[in-house]
Amino acid sequence: MPEPLDAALTEVRTLLLDPTLTRAVAAGRRRGRRPTVARAELRPVTLKAGPRLQIATSDGVRPYTRNVAPGAESAAAVDELLAEPFGNWHVETADATLQLRVTKSGEAQVHRAATARPAAAPAGHDRAKEYLLDPGDEIFAEIGGSAAKRRQVDAFLRALAATLPDELTGSLRVVDLGCGNAYLTFAAYRYLSRRGLDVELIGVDVREDQRRRNTELAQRMGWADKVSFVAGTIADAVVDPAPDLVLALHACDTATDEALARAVRWEARWVLAAPCCHHDLAKQLRAQPAPTPYDLLTRQGILRERFADVLTDALRAGLLRVHGYRSEVVEFVDSQHTPRNLLIRARRTGTEATGAQCAEYRELVDQWRVTPRLETLLATAEQPPVA
Repeated sequence: MPEPLDAALTEVRTLLLDPTLTRAVAAGRRRGRRPTVARAELRPVTLKAGPRLQIATSDGVRPYTRNVAPGAESAAAVDELLAEPFGNWHVETADATLQLRVTKSGEAQVHRAATARPAAAPAGHDRAKEYLLDPGDEIFAEIGGSAAKRRQVDAFLRALAATLPDELTGSLRVVDLGCGNAYLTFAAYRYLSRRGLDVELIGVDVREDQRRRNTELAQRMGWADKVSFVAGTIADAVVDPAPDLVLALHACDTATDEALARAVRWEARWVLAAPCCHHDLAKQLRAQPAPTPYDLLTRQGILRERFADVLTDALRAGLLRVHGYRSEVVEFVDSQHTPRNLLIRARRTGTEATGAQCAEYRELVDQWRVTPRLETLLATAEQPPVA
């Protein structure tokens, strides 16, 4: 039920000044109004001078952080933020969590909950799952998404965490190819930046309206200086300089091949691609009889389609190995959440492929008389634009 906004903000003020505050974020904007800052984050810190309330704000270009003393100074700073026309507040204390959204009519939609406390796991049982990106994180109020989608993104982030070395520090340039509504883009930035990395992330999608939408969203969250978007195809979009990490979540059919080809040409250090659909090789398999004695593998349509999936991703992994990557195909999320649950994960070693590895790939291709799209792309002498 909508509530009067003034009363709801008074409640928010009480929680922000509560000694048990753990974290709070203000973002978004109200209808027809724009805050002077794009985002504000508050959290308690302990300095040599004693406890302080840390307030980090961003104007969409650069961050600004200040630490204010408890009492009148904190109260004045909080009142300044509450006077800003933010569209959303997310506040967490040791005992309660409050989420406030300002409706189009200027009222407050408020959700209150007790802060969940981890319970001791019963003997013989695993602990409750800990998410790399809390499903209650305030970014989901901005980017939306179902619970199943959030589980899928968490699984992808776990695969990412397992791919990057624990000791990785400094800057990291990332590109998300075929980013769509940028759900993974924003989640990956949130996770990687919280690891202490200086992340610059570019999302690529063919649709100009998606670029505008995602850019506006990055501005609302105060990340426009670190997260940007370009409109273009996976094969041709301008990305400069080359990224360290390439992501591609569910790029359909040969779009996955285009993403992998660009990653190889960029000599990206890490690649994570979750393929979606495998029509290209399936079509080639339908056009000719299977080699002896494998006719039973492709005679039935459903088996032929599933085999095409396996063959496509096996050849992709083999080609990555030929081009200096250590690659593996893993299940990154349970099939009950999505049937497209395989992930090609690769790390560049720069090691030249052995004759046996090249022969193994070529023998499989020749036996099935197929031409993988990734092979064609990598054989093309023309480089994609980088500037």
